[in-house]
Amino acid sequence: MQTRLDRLHAELREANEAVWVARADREVMARRLATLEASTWWRAGAPLRRAGVRFPWIAQSMRKLAQLCWRAVTGRLFIRRPPEVGAFAASGDMRRALGLPPPIDPVPLAASIAMPAYGVPPVVSVLIPTFGQVEYTLRCLASIAAAPPRVPIEVIVVDDASRDARVTELGTVPGLRLIVNHENRGFLRSCNEVAPLAAGTFLLLLNNDTEMMPGSIDALWQLLSASSDIGLAGARLLYPDGFQQEAGGIIWRDGSAWNYGNRDDPRKPEYSYVRDVDYVSGAAIMIRKNLWDSLGGFDDHFTPAYCEDSDLAFRVRQAGFRVVYQPKALVIHFEGISHGTDVSDGVKAYQHINQAKLTARWNTTLRHRHWPNGQRVMRARDRSMDRIVTLVIDDGVPQPNQDAGSRTIVAFMEALLASGRIVKFFPINNVQTPGYTEALQQRGIEVIYGPWSRGFDAWIAEMGGEIDEVLLSRPDVAEVCLDSLRRHCQAPVVFYGHDLHHSRLRADPEAARDPTKRAKANAAEALESMIWRRADVVMYPSEEEVAVVHAVAPEVTALAIQPYVLPAPVPPRRPPAASGGLIFVAGFAHPPNVDAALYFVYKILPRINTLRPGTMLSLVGSNPTVAVRALARDGVEVTGFVTDDELARRYAAARVAVCPLRFGAGVKMKVVEAMNNGVPLVTTPAGAQGLPGIEAVCDIAEDADAFAAAVIKLLDDDTLWAERAAAQSAYVGLRFTGGALRDALESAFVTAKAQAVRRQAVHC
Repeated sequence: MQTRLDRLHAELREANEAVWVARADREVMARRLATLEASTWWRAGAPLRRAGVRFPWIAQSMRKLAQLCWRAVTGRLFIRRPPEVGAFAASGDMRRALGLPPPIDPVPLAASIAMPAYGVPPVVSVLIPTFGQVEYTLRCLASIAAAPPRVPIEVIVVDDASRDARVTELGTVPGLRLIVNHENRGFLRSCNEVAPLAAGTFLLLLNNDTEMMPGSIDALWQLLSASSDIGLAGARLLYPDGFQQEAGGIIWRDGSAWNYGNRDDPRKPEYSYVRDVDYVSGAAIMIRKNLWDSLGGFDDHFTPAYCEDSDLAFRVRQAGFRVVYQPKALVIHFEGISHGTDVSDGVKAYQHINQAKLTARWNTTLRHRHWPNGQRVMRARDRSMDRIVTLVIDDGVPQPNQDAGSRTIVAFMEALLASGRIVKFFPINNVQTPGYTEALQQRGIEVIYGPWSRGFDAWIAEMGGEIDEVLLSRPDVAEVCLDSLRRHCQAPVVFYGHDLHHSRLRADPEAARDPTKRAKANAAEALESMIWRRADVVMYPSEEEVAVVHAVAPEVTALAIQPYVLPAPVPPRRPPAASGGLIFVAGFAHPPNVDAALYFVYKILPRINTLRPGTMLSLVGSNPTVAVRALARDGVEVTGFVTDDELARRYAAARVAVCPLRFGAGVKMKVVEAMNNGVPLVTTPAGAQGLPGIEAVCDIAEDADAFAAAVIKLLDDDTLWAERAAAQSAYVGLRFTGGALRDALESAFVTAKAQAVRRQAVHC
């Protein structure tokens, strides 16, 4: 019931969000229509519109001509043509919707700005090349000062001999290092000549016509410092009204380019995840200082400016590093301030000249590694020409600190990423779960959610041709998705069931005498059997479950897979005092865990307390039900959800871990996790399911008396405690590794692809 209520709440939030977006779009369109209809041009064009109604081919030709003229006038005839633009929210609303601070206006005085001081050497050197335009530089500096990054920075401004009298004002900004060129060197050479003066291990090249949003410098630095294979990272550029200017760039086979997502809604999921890109705009890029030095900075071949940032991206990849877009680094960019927008005059004229140079230099790479202009946009934006795209589908965004099923799905996606795949995740509840969604996006996983997904059937109808393989999770999710997948997508489908739902339901002690529960178990078996026959490969955590699948449906390809990846086991340590008590960690939204808690408190704990009075039990985990909360009393603690750090502290203090499950199916994460934390475990046959050989390292108790006796031995005997802790840690360390899971998934998908080929041949 709780799960149904959660889903209803999620659907209500989704509907409210969709209504909000629709209202905003309707209001802006109404305002635009009213303005348009009141204009002289609209009234003067009435005869042409009437002609277009009578002769549609005239209207079509006029629209194409108007688009062509506009692209020519704006300098976008051959380069940086954006994708089709969707409906926008009202002007200004977007900036507020993103939670951005208001624009810095009026222009701040230099005396009111101070660069942050850290008292330690800088980690990031911010280089801001300028040519006059002091007002914009002051705005840029003020945005950094208003929200200083956590990482220590220095800020260096170099004015390229602009002869602007106001440049001297910048020298009065405390903490700022101002360099004034005596002769004009151009943007590219100014950057190259100032970079050797930087003291940081990372360089942030920043246009002066930008405003840094809070956290942006930290977001770029964290991305680079966390991944040694990333050499260059770029920010998400926004227009002053909050709409998107660029979410990374695409360079097509002919050398033309897109500022991806130009003038679109930056809240869309397709712009909100870390991903490899062809290039990132030089308006705000961060690069490792040693990599910059080894490459010689920007190439003089592109003097004075334009395409030097794209060429740098190609050379970074050539050196063996990745070029990555960071959506959390939000930068307002006042485009065209430095060099204007006229591509036929001044420095801006080099845009076309240098594009030709870029195309000539990287022609071979473009022909073999880039798509034709405007084709396969999803693949192009991800640089996935030679990479497998895997779609993972579950009921919601996984919350790995809440339940074992979520940990499994996250482990699967981590293993898929480690294999070099691109991962897309579709939560069927369509909800963007705060914190958890962002964690996946920062890992490089696109999460499709909200009004932009338009529902799974619509999304897969559009994108199904770009998906190479599908991992489905849970029977109720598969029931919703399988028809759409088979209709719109030819990719092989692997189904992971987590456990045999019908077996778990039948194992409930009340199922034998409750017709409703028996009917529910029968329905679950019918559903699971249908899914087995429609998927290409079925996976379960244990060989016992695979044997059940084969007994029911011998023709189904079913595989056992170890679903968990754990960190290195806790090193051996001294046994804590017996007063550390007992710990049972579980997610109590799961009925078997509720039954286990009641069984332990009412049947096992009294037997322990008879011989060891005052033994403390902690029931630790999310979503405790009313029945579980009612167990709290002297000697029994019910904590509810705890953080990972708090959980580690509790494991370290506990004397014995217990897992008193009386029914359930599949491998139990709570069992494996307890052993990995170096706490000797006592469990039941249901808790030991799917873990071959566990009986050699762990007490497995058939009844309440045996369970209590095993716990008391571990409370009393330090030698036995240490032996069991070491043996259980070794057991986990041999089996629950990322490499083992990655290999198992690879094998499953190879088998699924062979099955899919046979299936498609039969249908043909």
